[in-house]
Amino acid sequence: MALGKEISEKLREIVDRDLTFMHICGTHEAAISRTGLRSVLPSRLKIVMGPGCPVCITPQGEIDAALDLVKKGCIVATYGDLLRVPGTRGSLESSGGDVRVVQGVHKAVEIARSTKKEVAFISVGFETTAPTVAATLLTHPPENFSILSCHRLVPPAMKWLLEQGEARLHGFLLPGHVCTVVGYQDYEHFPVPQVVAGFEPEDILLGLLMLVEQVLNGEAKVENAYPRAVTREGNIKARRLMYEVFTPVDAEWRGFPVIPESGLGLRPEFEEYDAQKKFDLTFRHVEKHSACICDKVLRGIAEPTDCRLFGKACTPRTPIGPCMVSHEGACKIWHMYRVKQG
Repeated sequence: MALGKEISEKLREIVDRDLTFMHICGTHEAAISRTGLRSVLPSRLKIVMGPGCPVCITPQGEIDAALDLVKKGCIVATYGDLLRVPGTRGSLESSGGDVRVVQGVHKAVEIARSTKKEVAFISVGFETTAPTVAATLLTHPPENFSILSCHRLVPPAMKWLLEQGEARLHGFLLPGHVCTVVGYQDYEHFPVPQVVAGFEPEDILLGLLMLVEQVLNGEAKVENAYPRAVTREGNIKARRLMYEVFTPVDAEWRGFPVIPESGLGLRPEFEEYDAQKKFDLTFRHVEKHSACICDKVLRGIAEPTDCRLFGKACTPRTPIGPCMVSHEGACKIWHMYRVKQG
């Protein structure tokens, strides 16, 4: 940690104004909170979480569509994190249907090959997971298999955040996992400082130092502090596979309105695997009625402890909002590591 100490001391030396940077990655939040990183930052330097948890930003309307699949008698395969995310009529865990936790889309296909029943995979995730789903669909799974595409693209959400200006951001710590797959060229048109960062404490501190230096120098560019895993172009083959199968579509995010071209829908030639079309499902907008403030946490304008439900009515055992469900959700992370918050 000698390097980390050196960087934190440098930050304390050069930060001369209030600065707020946002990360868009649940793994970044876990690393920051687990190590108590905020406690070594200058008081005028703030790092906030954004919509970096794919489970958390999946809106209630899509959870309800997944519950409709259960009602239609499908075997529903899903990542474990999605099981307890509440829809308007309960969760997949409480649905009473045949809901199975899988480690990936390939396991859902294996289930489909072993049965004559319809199997639907709830396909969530950013650009990190979409290529694996695309590669699987290109192998022509059995006709009783389909996916409910709930994928999202990160850059359109960043564009919305910058245009709204709610969080008054000075720059972004870019998601290392996403950039490993798709690179960082899609971020280069944003007029704010941005740095791709890894997940060790020193990686994050270095990313913050580079962001601060850009602000002080009046610069706005993308820099790569994670070159051992990320290149500008990313994984070209994975990117090609993703767009061979999917195409950008307008999509609602939890806590956000419909953001243009921020989701991924299946191209017409793969519609036979589209559960939404196959089972005539509608993604309905659901108005928020609970006191949960996940929507504000995901937009970087509130912290988990600002919520009056946090740690009381809402805990990992009794989650009210999705940010307390997923291991990448800010509320669950803060509940686990809150004694280390700065």
